[in-house]
Amino acid sequence: MSLEKTEQRIEIRDQQELLGILGRNDEFLRIMQAGMTCTLVARGNVIVLSGEEESVALAEQLLNELLFLYRQGLPITAHDVRYSVRMIVEGRQASLHRMFAETILVTNRGRQIKAKTLGQWNYLETIRKNTITIGIGPAGTGKTYLAVAMAVKALKTREVERLILARPAVEAGEKLGFLPGDLQEKVDPYLRPLYDALSDMLGMENFQKYLAKGVIEVAPLAYMRGRNLNDSFIILDEAQNTTHEQMKMVLTRLGFGSKMVVTGDVTQIDLPTGRSSGLNQAANVLRDVKGIGIVRFTEGDVVRHELVAEIVRAYEKFESSKSKKVTEQEEEK
Repeated sequence: MSLEKTEQRIEIRDQQELLGILGRNDEFLRIMQAGMTCTLVARGNVIVLSGEEESVALAEQLLNELLFLYRQGLPITAHDVRYSVRMIVEGRQASLHRMFAETILVTNRGRQIKAKTLGQWNYLETIRKNTITIGIGPAGTGKTYLAVAMAVKALKTREVERLILARPAVEAGEKLGFLPGDLQEKVDPYLRPLYDALSDMLGMENFQKYLAKGVIEVAPLAYMRGRNLNDSFIILDEAQNTTHEQMKMVLTRLGFGSKMVVTGDVTQIDLPTGRSSGLNQAANVLRDVKGIGIVRFTEGDVVRHELVAEIVRAYEKFESSKSKKVTEQEEEK
């Protein structure tokens, strides 16, 4: 490795762009500095990189990728910076650039939706290439939101004629019967994340129009029984709360010209004690079936607050330790 010292200057267009790249109070600059082995200093509208040649070259790649992302009109987050640093240090700039370059959908307000991690990018590729995709992973990995984005894109490009989004109305410590209103009003809270995602992407007016015309249907899982769904993009969300029978019922609703995405987090199962998740079984039973893709997200794909990834990691460690303890006790017997 070359130990020669060098200096590189990256010119930024204006103060607004500088703020977007370096963050408020230089938050992003500190993240970059912690992850790179060269020195980064902002001087006016110029960022000066100094250190060993190879380290400076990596830092230059990093800044160019972040500038590329920012200049597409996307606000940069701390997650973007941390993830980009990791990818550059690991020598995966080409994959990072490809991910930043691809826009899945532009929302009603003009915001671009993109993959934020390679796990998310792989998920989107799997949806494109397969008729059924099963996405399993912790909260904050974008499983549902990205699936809805792909569904809206398919609707806009006329690949499908309608969107059908379903969730099992399983109670997480609360009793559905005590909620006020009729059946639809009772299940609406369970479907709210889907409503929010669709409203964000289409705009409330368009979403309501599609809903009234039946082009978009958001319904509890029970409404799927006995139907054949042709030319549709079907999303089954929170599928960890389906039974084996419910999962088989939904999967066999798939009709001609349709695509289906099944998402869930197997660490958040709210089924009654003694009932196992249909999502786990489906992932095992269908893993070798052609036309079905299975994607497993990790805490590295969490794009919410960094503490969410730490929480997921801590619980995974706890569950692994508990499982190991149970196995040891069974072996002792």
